[in-house]
Amino acid sequence: MHITAPAQTRQFSLPQIQAFALPTIFILFGFIGGSWTGRIPAIQANLHIPHSALSMVLLCGGIGAVVSYPVSSWMMARLGGRKTVLIAGLALLAALVGIGLAQSVAALMAAVFLLGIPSGCVNVGINAVATSVEKKSGKSMMARLHAGCCVGGLAGAMLGGLMASMEIAPARHFLMVAMPLAALLWLACHLLKATDADDEAAKANTHASEGAGKKMFALPRGPLALLGALVFLGAMSEGSIADWSGVFLKEHFGVTDGFAPMGFAAFSMTMLLARLSGDRLKGKHGARRLVSCGAALAAVGLLFAVLITDPYLALAGFAVAGLGLALVFPFVFSAAGSQGPVALAGVATMAYSGSLMGPPVIGALAHGFGMQVAIGFIGVLAATIAVVAARANMLK
Repeated sequence: MHITAPAQTRQFSLPQIQAFALPTIFILFGFIGGSWTGRIPAIQANLHIPHSALSMVLLCGGIGAVVSYPVSSWMMARLGGRKTVLIAGLALLAALVGIGLAQSVAALMAAVFLLGIPSGCVNVGINAVATSVEKKSGKSMMARLHAGCCVGGLAGAMLGGLMASMEIAPARHFLMVAMPLAALLWLACHLLKATDADDEAAKANTHASEGAGKKMFALPRGPLALLGALVFLGAMSEGSIADWSGVFLKEHFGVTDGFAPMGFAAFSMTMLLARLSGDRLKGKHGARRLVSCGAALAAVGLLFAVLITDPYLALAGFAVAGLGLALVFPFVFSAAGSQGPVALAGVATMAYSGSLMGPPVIGALAHGFGMQVAIGFIGVLAATIAVVAARANMLK
């Protein structure tokens, strides 16, 4: 009698597992951030928060992210990338629920601060693991992964708008999404375990820590300082465009409230498109050339938006800026991550510092010299990125 051998369980290769798990985590990270930002207007209205107090609430999130990086370095050294992402991601979801449940401005500030801490840890963890995956596969994928963050952010914000239109309170909204997101995060991290990317990241961190005199955290120095400067300037530019492009369009061109957000929308869409194709372009032209030339293109786009007299053409200027600045973060984080998570944490701290400083600086320039000068200054920042990137030998 012929006995048929039982079918063997299909063995998925390392790239196949990573092709699902790691992009999912990036998308989830963006989705959580988009869910929070999409409900800011509703939370502001519910708690009757004036604009001045809201700016302080938002600042708390940035401060939490800045102070998180010594924590993330400690977690990476002891737990590895996968466990860091899982634990910090679950804490991030808990903080999101806490934001929805906050009943006072003080409680909201505390919740947003606590949101910033695991957000910073997840940011370091996923970029460290992504760098390890790049090294193992020999293929550039960081730009595409960061595009996943953009997709997740847009999806989270759109869901937030839908929830708001259905008059679902932020607390209920966040509770509804927290459990499914937690389950999906656990599954993605469980699949990522088979890649041993967390072990690679932990080893890289251990070696980096030993080379830095057992330091668990340090601001970037030497060649790494150029990478820190790039993300600092990039974060200043992106954050300023996010916060002030709509104000510029409304004040300078007199557009409607519905048209004003189109500046940042144009910026975001071209940034997404550039990140989707960035890894392929990196193989042909190199990261340094793409970041430097892209930033120069962004400077031209922003200066065009300032000098043009038609609001629709100004949108084209912001779109060009998104195209040019899109690859700064993916390629700089990839270069820093190759030096170990301690280096990545230091560079990421510079990024969040830039995101804290950019919008207030632009606001001060707008108050003193007008919105045209303020947006033009962002163009100067982009031009500076182009110069610094051309000298950053670690960008390859």
